Amino acid sequence: MKKVRIGIIGVGNMGTGHATYLQKGDINGAVLTALLDNNQERAELLKEKVSSDVQVFTDEDAFFESGIVDAVLIATPHYEHSHLAIKAFEHGLHVLCEKPAGVYTKQVRKMNEAAEKSDKVFSMMYNQRTNPLYQKLRDLIQTGDLGEIRRINWLITNWYRSQSYYDSGGWRATWAGEGGGVLINQSPHQLDLWQWLTGMMPTRMRAFCHFGKYRDIEVEDDVTAYAEYENGATAVFITTTGEAPGTNRLEISGDRGKVVVENGELNFWRLRVPEPEFNRNFKGGFGAPECWKVEVPIEGKETAHAGITQNFVDAILHGTRLLTPGEEGIKGLTLSNAMQLSTWLDDWVELPIDEELYYKYLQGKIANSTEKKEVKSVSLDVDGTY
Repeated sequence: MKKVRIGIIGVGNMGTGHATYLQKGDINGAVLTALLDNNQERAELLKEKVSSDVQVFTDEDAFFESGIVDAVLIATPHYEHSHLAIKAFEHGLHVLCEKPAGVYTKQVRKMNEAAEKSDKVFSMMYNQRTNPLYQKLRDLIQTGDLGEIRRINWLITNWYRSQSYYDSGGWRATWAGEGGGVLINQSPHQLDLWQWLTGMMPTRMRAFCHFGKYRDIEVEDDVTAYAEYENGATAVFITTTGEAPGTNRLEISGDRGKVVVENGELNFWRLRVPEPEFNRNFKGGFGAPECWKVEVPIEGKETAHAGITQNFVDAILHGTRLLTPGEEGIKGLTLSNAMQLSTWLDDWVELPIDEELYYKYLQGKIANSTEKKEVKSVSLDVDGTY
């Protein structure tokens, strides 16, 4: 295979962005050959905008049976991700899927099983993993420079969204349309990084989700969660779409120091000796380990979405290791499902979660969803239509 022929499914905001850099030739070894969007009006406009080498489809089966794609990039509403990925694998196609992996872990597990059975390349569009700052932080943790993790705090409240944003699409902020709010739409990147940076998943979680606290919506727009780990570490995750100005601050403490990521900077305070060693040997009254603020070199640039797509193509053509294996998408989703389930049960939730119980509660929410029938302020670039 000289070039990977890519077909994009869903040409809203994200799909349009992916199509743009692919058509410009920014991805070595890849060529855009097809687009699938089930909105007839949008499809007709796409035919006028894309090159004659790109075929536009409105019929899903015709797209998959066309024989003109080797891989698909899925950029549709969340509920469709699993179904489309599984269908792609069944047609022998490689899959790159936008975040989140899906709405509930039960469907994502089926997607992972289909991927394993197909033996095709499967990747997730977790573009924040290309950020050199987070890559360096992960390196500090994985190599032991921070020591054993003791505490994680992530305050991510700069996801401000107005009521007009939610009113711009009938599917937005509804259980039937999105399957969640800030946890499923805005925060999946942080939920993925949370587990990717540390390499750990919590053993149990207690969360408090507020539904429609700041906006006239039915899903969560304010969340505070507390998690515990097998090694005794704890974590607090706070997010909302209703505060301005917001904050994005990640603090991770280990027994060898502390790292803070905020305002695009990484600050590392390193203990001269590990805290347990100091505590064991110190005989005075008041005292604390000697601490150095270390300047950590951050090299490289964030390649974002195009970087993930290039990595995906390289994995297909050259066997390059994936930065964002698709099978890992279930981990961040498990965290968000656990937060919602804990709130619905008003109790602790053990991880891995009871997938059938979560699915039961979600179906109840969907059955009573007030998904708006009238879509206000429609534009051709509104995401969520495919």
